[in-house]
Amino acid sequence: MNNSAFDYNANSIKILKGLEAVRKRPAMYIGNTHTEGLHHLVYEVVDNSIDEALAGYCTQIDVSINDDGSVSVTDNGRGIPVDIHPETGKSALEVVMTVLHAGGKFEKKEYEISAGLHGVGVSVVNALSELLEVEVYKNGNVYYQAYQQGIPIEDVKIIGKTDSKGTKVRFKPDPGVFEITNFSFDVLANRMREMAFLNKGVHINLVEDSTQKVYNFFYEGGIVSFVEFLNTTRKAIHPEIISFEKKINGIGVDVAFQYNDSYMENLFSFANTVNTHEGGTHLTGFKTAITRAITEYIKNAAHLKVDKELKIQGDDTREGLVAIISVKVPEPQFEGQTKGKLGNSEVKDIVADITFEKFAAFLEENPNSARAIVDKIMLATQAREAARKAREITRRKNALDSLSLPGKLADCSERRTELTELFYVGGDSAGGSAKQGRNRFFQAILPLRGKIINVEKQRIDRVLKNEEVQTLISAIGTNIKDEFKMDKLRYGKVVIMTDADVDGAHIRTLLLTFFYRYMPDLIRNGHVFIAQPPLYKVKSGKTETYVYSDDERDSLLQKMDLKDKSNCSLQRYKGLGEMNAEQLWDTTMDPEKRTILKVSMDHGFEADQMFSTLMGEEVEPRKAFIQEHAKKVKNLDI
Repeated sequence: MNNSAFDYNANSIKILKGLEAVRKRPAMYIGNTHTEGLHHLVYEVVDNSIDEALAGYCTQIDVSINDDGSVSVTDNGRGIPVDIHPETGKSALEVVMTVLHAGGKFEKKEYEISAGLHGVGVSVVNALSELLEVEVYKNGNVYYQAYQQGIPIEDVKIIGKTDSKGTKVRFKPDPGVFEITNFSFDVLANRMREMAFLNKGVHINLVEDSTQKVYNFFYEGGIVSFVEFLNTTRKAIHPEIISFEKKINGIGVDVAFQYNDSYMENLFSFANTVNTHEGGTHLTGFKTAITRAITEYIKNAAHLKVDKELKIQGDDTREGLVAIISVKVPEPQFEGQTKGKLGNSEVKDIVADITFEKFAAFLEENPNSARAIVDKIMLATQAREAARKAREITRRKNALDSLSLPGKLADCSERRTELTELFYVGGDSAGGSAKQGRNRFFQAILPLRGKIINVEKQRIDRVLKNEEVQTLISAIGTNIKDEFKMDKLRYGKVVIMTDADVDGAHIRTLLLTFFYRYMPDLIRNGHVFIAQPPLYKVKSGKTETYVYSDDERDSLLQKMDLKDKSNCSLQRYKGLGEMNAEQLWDTTMDPEKRTILKVSMDHGFEADQMFSTLMGEEVEPRKAFIQEHAKKVKNLDI
């Protein structure tokens, strides 16, 4: 053995200079190099403009998706400094754009509150762009510098005169880094709307050159308008939106909430305008205060005729609650590079104290609204107790067999979660084909008989009585809601496989609603997928080709020069049951050939509103949605 090959010495240590580390490990800085990471680049640049707004210097931000695949972000803030940086001898603009951890956010005299990645954000965007150009409007001049993969092409120079102030950044993502480089107008619109709600008085405009789509976001009501927006698809049970702002020890708290007639809680938390989708201390403080205010009000209100023996829990007090919790923290401690969770311990008590004080006062001063809220909470408590008793009975039935699984589940032999797949299949005939055609080693099949209950319209006790829900929960293994345990997941991929018709789409939406409301972490961690069965089989002689869209069909026919339909046969699949086992495997289940779509949850409030619109009680929002999107429907079978 040649021991020299295993020497570990100073020569083994590689130092990555400048922005090399970002290009070497981009996921460390932006999460991933797919859709989420791509759009995160835009958010980082916009966050810098938002920081100027938070500091009181910016009132307008313009975001443009350009024809060449680049994105431009322009603001009317103070403009990035361009004078010479004393430590480097270079323009401060170049330092900001090319050096990690360089910026004005470390010293609180410039930015008391900031949303950007502590000086990391814009330099990371620069490193991951094949081209980035920045213009600064300052001192009556237009200052300019361009970069390739984070490296300056030339020194900062003056290219014109201006009376404006602000900064414009145009960047084009590097296709050598990203798996996808096409920006989604809708994804960016969701984020820009969110930022406009959180920063009242700031105009945020979004334009897509290729389609001429334009959105202008401006909300004087701030997060009160946010709650109104979220509740447009539901019916409020009290007229007032409860809202308050307060600052304690430099920490600003801005909260707005309202109860509606739905059965789900929808709490969205933000820290320094960053969406903390994993929650944190500010969300914990809010939840604690809501529960305490409700329980103390019920305990002390002699006029309330309620069963005070019922033990109210936190979940009960938040049924039908829509809330926005936004905090501004001078020194935020985020868990994870992309700021999924706020960790500042002092924030919890501040949010809890303010929320309890304001909500307790509201309940005392508004007896009719308080009565409506209490009635809803007591019904939620009764339903939860009924659901708990039902679960205990089920557990006792299964006590002799801890591995009890639904009888109709055709399980796989592999037990390593990362390798296994569960296909939830609509229809007995399709289920039969899937069982025969699958790879029994790693693919399990769970046939669906009938439709799963619409969880958007039912409380948890009714949901858990549904046989299909029981079967699905048992098969997946994680349990639901507060009892959800990711480490109990039995299958790495949960694949919804339904027909490509109206019924199939309805079943798919019902299932996605269930996962979103009862197992959101299953979606958040990338375990839910939608199968894509073919729409057509094109046969010419002995050649059979499967296609998955009308456009793909037309393209194939043109390539084959088969416009004369007499020369070929074209079969339109309306259901999975029309395919035999071999065809289903070849087109939809074989990992080497299939296409499956991963379900993601980039914007929780948009997902919430979508499920509420499609599956909730209110008819008018659903009617408006159908009218707006009807012209976009393809392959509709009635």
